[in-house]
Amino acid sequence: MNLLSYGLLGLLAREESSGYDLMLRIQPFWQAKHSQIYPLLARMEGKELLASRWIQQSDKPDKKMYTITDKGIHMLQQWSQEALAAPVTRDELSLRLFCLWLTDKSSANRMLEERKRHFIQKIQHLEDILNNIPAENLHFGSKNFGDYILVQKGLLNAKAGLEWCQMVLHMLLAGDVSVDTNPFALKPQS
Repeated sequence: MNLLSYGLLGLLAREESSGYDLMLRIQPFWQAKHSQIYPLLARMEGKELLASRWIQQSDKPDKKMYTITDKGIHMLQQWSQEALAAPVTRDELSLRLFCLWLTDKSSANRMLEERKRHFIQKIQHLEDILNNIPAENLHFGSKNFGDYILVQKGLLNAKAGLEWCQMVLHMLLAGDVSVDTNPFALKPQS
């Protein structure tokens, strides 16, 4: 079992889904493609961690729906109690900024403005999700509690990313990095 397998089981623990729906629902947590998901679903079905049924559709091809089994729930519960691995960071912008000295200021501004727009859209999307989480279900043990804390984490990360983009854009506009252009620089105490 790999991390994507556990992620798929976690989604199926919440509701029955097709492979395509699972691919869409896993994206906020893990970038996965059809070519990864469908073989994992077949293997997990073979291990009896999930079951499937076919739904006939008149206007589209028949759809295979998956549900988690008791054995799959048990496997997911065991995994949730294991020690966490260190987080992995993969960010193309970070790699490009590492090579920033090789580009022009216009390209640097464009990259940061694109990322800034991404964070603004993400903040709006996450705030919309947050507004639709029922407050009465925000207690440990409810599915909504997990949703709430993950949306809050996403919001904090997106807001920090937006603030960072604004700081770097301000530095590019100023043309240098000084205490006055870096809002995160330590200020001398008087």
